[in-house]
Parts: sequence; structure tokens; C-alpha cells
Amino acid sequence: MIPGGWQKFAGARVLLLQGPMGPFFRRLARALLQAGAASVHKVNFNGGDQFFYARGAIRYRGTMEAWPSALSRLMSELQIDTVFLFGDCREIHRPVQAIARERGAEVWVFEEGYVRPDFVTLERSGVNNHSPAPRDPAFYNALPDMELPVEKPVGNTFWYAACWATFYYTASILMRPFYRHYRHHRPLGVSELLPWLRSPVRKLRYRMRERRYGDFLCGVEAGRFYLVPLQVGTDFQVRVHSDFDSVSHFVERVVASFARHAPTDHYLVLKHHPMDRGYSDYSVLIRALAERYGVQGRLHYIHDQHLPTLLDHASGVVLINSTVGLSAMNHGLPVAVLGDASYALPGMSYQGGLDSFWSDALDFRMDKDLYRRYRNYLIRHTQLNGDFFRNGVFEWKRMRTMDVMRRRAAVAPSQSTGTVGAKKQEATKRESAKHPPLDARA
Repeated sequence: MIPGGWQKFAGARVLLLQGPMGPFFRRLARALLQAGAASVHKVNFNGGDQFFYARGAIRYRGTMEAWPSALSRLMSELQIDTVFLFGDCREIHRPVQAIARERGAEVWVFEEGYVRPDFVTLERSGVNNHSPAPRDPAFYNALPDMELPVEKPVGNTFWYAACWATFYYTASILMRPFYRHYRHHRPLGVSELLPWLRSPVRKLRYRMRERRYGDFLCGVEAGRFYLVPLQVGTDFQVRVHSDFDSVSHFVERVVASFARHAPTDHYLVLKHHPMDRGYSDYSVLIRALAERYGVQGRLHYIHDQHLPTLLDHASGVVLINSTVGLSAMNHGLPVAVLGDASYALPGMSYQGGLDSFWSDALDFRMDKDLYRRYRNYLIRHTQLNGDFFRNGVFEWKRMRTMDVMRRRAAVAPSQSTGTVGAKKQEATKRESAKHPPLDARA
């Protein structure tokens, strides 16, 4: 994805801000140091951050209002020229671009993969609707055919994510007195642990209750339903990159339009997001909407059905800006994007209004060649084969990019990456010790 792999950051002075829950950023620091980064510093904002990256990290315990000036001062003192973060819409990450721009520093943003399920995203400057990827179809149509790397399946990562989340929120709760000014994008309290404990129970219950839907949707009703993948209730893509106040607001709009304009022999299938299973339940809302708009029996709310199989049998997809849109395009389906999404290009997504989509979808033909070129560009320039919770993304052999460290290890196998990382980490620790917690200076 990045020409030269992590060696691109050789000599860089790196600052890591908030990453995914789990040890991913600790592993990233090790990979950067092994690739020759001059220094790697990490800022922690809560107990969960500290749990997974305690050694040598800088603690920010000041207010969110004081954070921009503290960040600017920190980047100046440490001579930072490269920043990594996860998600560019979080409150603590919003001022980063402007501050980095003033200093001529690069900002690299991780995000869940655009291409699922075997990739994560890493882009310079921004992700999703902030992505710098061109929005002009002519750009992609002019690209030459390119060879893609051989991707390796990442497998099931749910239990790893659930484990890391439990540790993260437990540490955040226990250490809240030390980070009393921190504001998380989800409530940080004992109640935050309950959804992760509740999720596997609901998963089993839904599996038993909804077993019949597989034969129903992929058998007798195949080709006669529109799929609506719901996003996580706290997803910044809903809150920042759409006009919807909430997922519930989106559901109500879609159901109302479906009831008025969709063919009467078609169904609407709303699929709950698996990572939101323990947090949200829209069953009461959906039953009320079905009754209000007179579509009882045509509205179905499901949870854990196999998404690719559903896409094989759907007649169209309606969503806010979920990356399921790209998966649907991969299946050749018409997609109505109601929010802002970088992939909503003419020729790839439906460009009309929602009310006309229900009938137009039956005749819509996606430009498959444009989609193929767009997807290949994303994989080549923005995607890393791997995941945040289980395997990581640090085996650049997967991406067929330059892997200097692998060749070096083959020549001198006694020099393990752990030894190199330990030496670099110790140097970073000594340098970080010069800088007290930021709250002391914020």
C-alpha cells in the first residue's frame, strides 16, 4: 500500500495519538522503530490507552479545550513530523490536521477497511468523506490495469475485539480519576462493559430466532428484497458525514419512502450492525413504523445473517455511507447512498433520490469496469491486508511491497526484531522521560 512499506518512515519523528482498542498501536510503534524511525512517542488520553501502551507514553490529563495548544507545543518540543491516529472525527483528533499543516507534518489516519473483511484503511490526511482519493470517475477510467497483491483472509476477529474492549473499558473506568477531563465518544462507565457482555448472549438468541430467514430471503423471496445495513449508533460517519440525527432517523426515512414508493411485492430487510448488537435494539421502532405505514409483513429486522449471501440475493441496497456499499457494488447491486461517501461516484452508485430508487433499481446497471478500477486503486493506495485486533498489518510480504527488514533478518537471523525494538523503545523511553504529563503544562 505504501511504496517501500514501513521503511517510508525511516528517520521520521512520530507521534501516535489514539488508536484502536487493543495492542495495535504498540505493535505499530515497534514496526516503525524497526523500520528506522528516529523516534516514536505515544500520547494517552485515558486508562484504556494507558493499559495497552504504558511504557514511555505521555499522559494528557488536561481539558479538551486546552488540547490543541498542548498538542502544538508537544509537536514543537519533540520535532514531530509524522502523526498517526485512528479515526479523524474523534474530538481529540479534529484539531490535528490544522496543527500539523502549520508545521509541515504528515498525518496518517487508520480506519476500518473500505474493502471488507480482509483489509484496514491507512490514508494520508483523512479517511471516508475526508479521503483525498479523487471523486472524478474519469481519473479511474484513465488508470492502467494494475496487478493486485494476494490477500490473506484475517478470519474471525470478534472475540479478540470483545476481549480488548473489555480490558480497555475496565481500565478506563478504574483510572478515570487520573483522566477526569477526558470525553470519550461513548459513555465511559460500568454500563459500557454491559453491551460487550450482552452481545454474545444476543448473538446466540438471534441465531436461534432468525434461523428461518436464510431460506426465506435466499429462497422463495430471492431478488425481491432491498437490504438496509444499519451502522453503529455512535458512528461518526452518521454524525459527521450525513444529515441524519441518528440511525433511528435514517430508519424512519427509509421505511416511509419504501411504504410509499416501493413495488408492493418487495420486502425491506434491515440488518443490524454486528458491533452494535450489545448496544442498540431497533425492534420496537421498526414494529411501530411497520404499523404506522401499513407494511406489516413486508418489513424484516435481522442481525447475524451472512452478509455476502444476502447481497447475492438482494435487489438493491440502501445505506447512509457504510462500506457495505462497496461490498454491494462488488456484487453488482444498485446502491442508494443517503449520506456523504467517497465511493458515491456517478456510474457506481445510484444518483437519483430515494423515492425513485425503489423502482429505478430494477433497471440500474452499475459501471463494473469503473468499480473494478476504483476498487483496485483503493487496495493499492489505501488498504492494508490484516486487521486491528488479531493479526495486525505488519507483514508487508502480504502486500508485495519492499520488505527490507525481512531480507535483513534472512541475512542475520540472530538479530531479532524484538531486540531492535527493545533498543529503540528504551531510547524512546529515555527521551519521553524528559517530558512530564501534559496536564502539568496544559
